[in-house]
Amino acid sequence: MPGSAVSKVSASRKIIVDFRGALYEETQKAVQELSIKRSVLIRKAISEYLHRMARRKLARELVEGYRANAALNREVSEDFVHVDADNL
Repeated sequence: MPGSAVSKVSASRKIIVDFRGALYEETQKAVQELSIKRSVLIRKAISEYLHRMARRKLARELVEGYRANAALNREVSEDFVHVDADNL
């Protein structure tokens, strides 16, 4: 609707997560030391984990791209070897 403000608040979802023994104790200790709620710690941990996963995926894709283009890159660098020699 024209002229109306639309709220873009994302809906939260509740989940149940089982923590066994030592992991639960470590989580409780971290929550107390950081003075934050358990749900905040878990959200931050999951966000960090997903970020690292995305970075690893990007790194793998870059490696694949470099390998796929290695011959072309070598050919291009050989085409310009004389330019490098002129600058020495």
